[in-house]
Amino acid sequence: MQQQTGMTPGAAWMLMLAAAAIMMITMGARLTTGLFVSPINTSTGMGIVSISFAMAVGQFMWGASQPIFGAIADKHGPGKVIVVGAIMLAVGTALTPFVDSKWGLIMTLGILSAAGAGAGSFSILIGAAAQRLPAERRAFASGFINAGGSFGQFVFAPLMQAIINTAGWVAAMLTMAVTTLLTIPLAWPLRRRSAPAAQATNDPAHIGLKQQLKIALRDPSYLLLHAGFFTCGFHIAFLVTHLPGEVALCSLPAGVSATSLALIGLFNIAGSLSAGVLSSRMRMKVLLAAMYGSRALIIVIYLLAPKSAWTFYIFAAALGATWLATVPPTAGLVGKLFGTRYLATLFGLTLLSHQTGAFFGAWLGGLAFVNFGDYTWMWYADIVLAIAAALSNLPIREAKLPARAATA
Repeated sequence: MQQQTGMTPGAAWMLMLAAAAIMMITMGARLTTGLFVSPINTSTGMGIVSISFAMAVGQFMWGASQPIFGAIADKHGPGKVIVVGAIMLAVGTALTPFVDSKWGLIMTLGILSAAGAGAGSFSILIGAAAQRLPAERRAFASGFINAGGSFGQFVFAPLMQAIINTAGWVAAMLTMAVTTLLTIPLAWPLRRRSAPAAQATNDPAHIGLKQQLKIALRDPSYLLLHAGFFTCGFHIAFLVTHLPGEVALCSLPAGVSATSLALIGLFNIAGSLSAGVLSSRMRMKVLLAAMYGSRALIIVIYLLAPKSAWTFYIFAAALGATWLATVPPTAGLVGKLFGTRYLATLFGLTLLSHQTGAFFGAWLGGLAFVNFGDYTWMWYADIVLAIAAALSNLPIREAKLPARAATA
């Protein structure tokens, strides 16, 4: 590690731990917003559709902000970006309890806090690690940082639900706002801009960002990655936003949804770490196809099963294994195709597609509930999209692994 990057093993671990901790906080805040849908509706009377739309805007804004902040981080370094994002996330979250209209909620939770969370999320953190670590460590680092986000969901979901139950949703939201400020000191190991590197055919040393974007957007493999990631976002946003509503439809207590969200995060820690390791041992497009295909099967089994608390817990555990485990191989494929120099920007654009899917997952879930009284048609859409995502990853251009790497 030291020979290739000038970074000691201790400094490399410090960087990965800091990035994982930042991800834990920003993703913990983002992935537990569904717990607030019912309390906000009860308190303000906005209606499920209006709240779902505001959260759908937040899903899209979280994705849209990442290529923008990624480009800034690629040019000026990630440290300042993370600090600015932390302030935006904290302010937006803190102001949310004081708005009582759809447009106010869109401005606070949908734009300000979502964009702030995007400044301290996947593209910036994984991009920063990839630019500073040798090639053989990047897949593991992506999985490790990604696992931090899953751990945040595991910690934040039951914690926020407990505060909602004991002190109310306003206290829970304000607690979350204060907690997000902890990302500011954690940005210290990421404060310096890394030297640009060129490790792919499409990434010569002299290439500019504009030219790199033109190359990427004409590459069918890159576009197929976007298509698969769109489905991933659809799945995640639908469940994060509407799983509490699905639990309520089954006449189960709110604690079941909080526990289920926590279990998704817990099992995705193992899933993310495994995906990071497997990304260096097998072709990443095959790994992605397998994960998307497994989601279709898991949802079919859930729909056929009797709806009890344990059904939700088993469903959450199974789905959690692939929840955000798609991130390391997706980021890895982007790096393989185009190098790491503009990874934060290029991976940020795939996250924009991810969050476009997330917009529709959150919004259409609310419409389905209002128009049909349940989420049946959303589950069917999840199955179809999962199968399509699995198939779309198979034609991606990816060289076979050397025999030694494949069997190591």
